[in-house]
Amino acid sequence: MSNRQAEIAAALDVVPPFADEAALIAEIERRKTFIKTCLKNARLKALVLGISGGVDSLTAGRLAQLSVEELREETADPAYRFIAVRLPHGTQHDEHDAQASLQFIRADEEDTVNIESSVSGLGEQVSHLHTLSAERRDFVMGNVKARIRMVTQFAIANANNGLVIGTDHAAEAVMGFFTKFGDGACDLAPLSGLVKGQVRAIAKHLGAPDNLVFKVPTADLEELRPGKPDEDAHGVSYGEIDAFLHGQPVREEAHEIIVRAYDSTRHKRELPLIP
Repeated sequence: MSNRQAEIAAALDVVPPFADEAALIAEIERRKTFIKTCLKNARLKALVLGISGGVDSLTAGRLAQLSVEELREETADPAYRFIAVRLPHGTQHDEHDAQASLQFIRADEEDTVNIESSVSGLGEQVSHLHTLSAERRDFVMGNVKARIRMVTQFAIANANNGLVIGTDHAAEAVMGFFTKFGDGACDLAPLSGLVKGQVRAIAKHLGAPDNLVFKVPTADLEELRPGKPDEDAHGVSYGEIDAFLHGQPVREEAHEIIVRAYDSTRHKRELPLIP
């Protein structure tokens, strides 16, 4: 393990590899306890999460649903609930996966808000976007989508006196692979510290179908490259990112890419700068 690997893993509170199934189950219980504690400490009774069709929101969503079910049983208070929200931009090409995720999660409540008109309306009004190249504008508007989605989730949470769940985990955090004040903005992030393989392991243990557990991850924010795999954007595989975070040997090139991404996106993981 290099010094940078150890430093970064410690900074991100990376969870060590699961030693066995008992360790995996213990981690699931720890995450559910965390979710329940967040709600109780906030004196609120609703959780909100956008469901994309990927394994991260699937896993966080199922953990949220299990947590509120336990809270209802433990407190005899039926008011605790989880709201799963679909937030497509127009017609989502993998909508079938999103619907399959909802079927697996079995949320107390489901809602759908199509963000297309909000995104396009903002794009038309911001003149600075009009002079950009098609590729640059597509990238900027991808971040707008992520931020509009989070605005929507907070609006639903506010309307229901609830908290918004985020899906960030260590393998995304190290690469800065989230939109600042977009999907990086939330009240609680129950997958934090886990690597991608651990998220998949938890999803599989909870009973998620393999086609969702091992689906190729994509942020799917760019119109010009719909369904662009995360790993294409990273330049390294999630297997290499997970290995790096767990202190295992990785290719020199992969090591350099990950460290460079971590250093250049530091601002995303910190609070706003102050004097």
